[in-house]
Amino acid sequence: MRVLSGVQPSGALHIGNYLAAIKQWIPLQEKHECLFFIVDLHAVTVPYKPQDLRQNVWNAALDYLALGLDPAKSTIFIQSHVHQHAELAWLLETITPLGELERMTQFKEKSKHRQKANVGLGLFAYPALMAADILLYKTELVPVGEDQLQHVELARTLARKFNHLFGRTFPEPKSQVAKIGARIMSLADPTKKMSKSLGPAHFLAIFEPEEDIRQKIKSAVTDSGKEIVYDVKKKPAISNLLTIYSLCADKPISEIEKQYQGKGYAGFKSDLAEVIIETFRPFRRKREELLQNITEVRNILSRGAETARSIAEKTMKEVKEKMGLL
Repeated sequence: MRVLSGVQPSGALHIGNYLAAIKQWIPLQEKHECLFFIVDLHAVTVPYKPQDLRQNVWNAALDYLALGLDPAKSTIFIQSHVHQHAELAWLLETITPLGELERMTQFKEKSKHRQKANVGLGLFAYPALMAADILLYKTELVPVGEDQLQHVELARTLARKFNHLFGRTFPEPKSQVAKIGARIMSLADPTKKMSKSLGPAHFLAIFEPEEDIRQKIKSAVTDSGKEIVYDVKKKPAISNLLTIYSLCADKPISEIEKQYQGKGYAGFKSDLAEVIIETFRPFRRKREELLQNITEVRNILSRGAETARSIAEKTMKEVKEKMGLL
């Protein structure tokens, strides 16, 4: 089975990126043909600084490798290094109904705080590019966070439509969402998904200094009362922290609830910070080692792009022939 997924390099990866997405990828590479890429073409759909983007892409590559993606088992590459992503995106846009794009939740959320003049076509057409990312490799499984399910569904819709118009070409990809932690919430506002765009108090970067991790968890909002129980409706903040604890410690939430029965928030949050630090400590060491071998990291990305292009070229040859392009 062919698997594909990626993360947008919009800044330092946070624990939500890891727990909801990347942690799913690691076991998949043991059994399936996996392609994991850094989606830099998506990152230019909103205002950005070129120097920041370059650094963010590089950091994401280091993070992927440090967090356990194995270039001997997976194809790891940068999206813009395979030009067929953009080429297929345009061809799919010609059959994408305007209404499908207009109803996309992510577009509404990302554009509502901007003046219309500052909302680009790229942001509006973002889902068509994501569909191209998926269909270009005839992907069968897409492990994603809960917020991307709508986009995977569009990829399925476009696969069906293309197949109907031009002949059987693409499989309809299925999505995979983590059973626990599919949507890690903000540390400062548990009604919102963890995101760097909300500000530094809302997210916890994977490779933040350990003392900063302790301080952010200590400052994380809590709910009224003192009970440490999982109840998303009544105690969304503590439920979010319990989810993070469970995924980092590989313990059932029920076991953690028993462990802290009758105890207060302060001790729970202090222990949670140490669990997070301990979980990511080996990844931190691996990242430091990678920084000492930059040439090899570049070679991994180059080999990954070459492998991805070989698949993409075959798909595009078939797509062009079926669409009547010479």
